[in-house]
Amino acid sequence: VQLQASGGGLVQPGGSTRLSCVASGSTDSINVMEWYRQAPGRQRELVAELTNGGRTSYADSVKGRFTISRDNAKNTAYLQMNSLKPEDSAVYMCAAMYTVIAPDGNIAGRAWGQGTQVTVSS
Repeated sequence: VQLQASGGGLVQPGGSTRLSCVASGSTDSINVMEWYRQAPGRQRELVAELTNGGRTSYADSVKGRFTISRDNAKNTAYLQMNSLKPEDSAVYMCAAMYTVIAPDGNIAGRAWGQGTQVTVSS
């Protein structure tokens, strides 16, 4: 599984932006799509996740403001970010948990996309 993230940039406080993450390769093996973020000097944080069954979960800091979604036809996951705050500024990364069915045993792992910078500032 390979992931390519895009979107972000400079956004004013209170503004919105949407991140995209296009998956390629063994996309049928993906179980969960995730978005993480990491700000300078801080640990990486799981922001949102979406299971194949449609279950979503969010970090408390983004609940009600961020929405994760997925377009299976386009093999693309999105992170809609509204009411952005300066503390949302970080490098955002998409990830995919996958399980590949193999004759010798299943192979599970997590693939990562490259990060994309989101800066919330006036």
